[in-house]
Amino acid sequence: MTNTHNSIAVFGTGPGVGRAVARRYGRAGYDVVLVARRRGPLDEFAGELTAEGITAHVVTADLSEPDLVPDLAARIRAKVGDPTAFYYGPARDPEFIAAADLRADRLRELMPMTLDTLLALVGEFLPAMIERGDGAILSAQGAAAVRGLPRMSGWTPVLAAQRHYLQSLAAEVAEHGVYVGMLYVGARITGTPYDAMFLTARAEGKPVPDLPAADPDVLAELLWTMHADRKTAERVVPEGLFG
Repeated sequence: MTNTHNSIAVFGTGPGVGRAVARRYGRAGYDVVLVARRRGPLDEFAGELTAEGITAHVVTADLSEPDLVPDLAARIRAKVGDPTAFYYGPARDPEFIAAADLRADRLRELMPMTLDTLLALVGEFLPAMIERGDGAILSAQGAAAVRGLPRMSGWTPVLAAQRHYLQSLAAEVAEHGVYVGMLYVGARITGTPYDAMFLTARAEGKPVPDLPAADPDVLAELLWTMHADRKTAERVVPEGLFG
């Protein structure tokens, strides 16, 4: 199928930034492909977008299985062709642990979804973006990927590797008209399972980190603005978090 107008594939369309990105780009006229494991929530959200006048497609996939990316890419192309942009932000429980307790097998468990599948998707969709002279690869992750923090290891070293890769990719493909944008969030994103757990723990008087709240719609708008302006490849929220 040939892509005739703008489209975005959203990998990781759970509650939070993924859904907000889908809605923001859909409102701008993009066809949206929603990708996650469970069809039920995807169908429900696609129905909401359709009611808002947004063209939404549902594709189920396990993003922890990078070997299945060629089939996933083919199913996306059957819907919209090669997407103009894609957002990669599959969510999981961060399961923070102390760096002293981290073991190599834990990192290997986290690599497929965090890095391997992303690389495979870039391999599938970047060539068409370069040929077209336009495109975008977007991501939003936790700010602990930017700076190591006490007792916040586990997933974050793999996210840091992802960030390093995307930084290099951004520098390489900008001259071909492809934008790579990264958003690192040092806040609890409202409406997510983590936010619900945080609020419950705080209400019960349990110790919780001192985290501000962030609205996913505001974060999606920031990614949209970064993409439109192409002035910077990376932003940290809240601004000045690390001084």
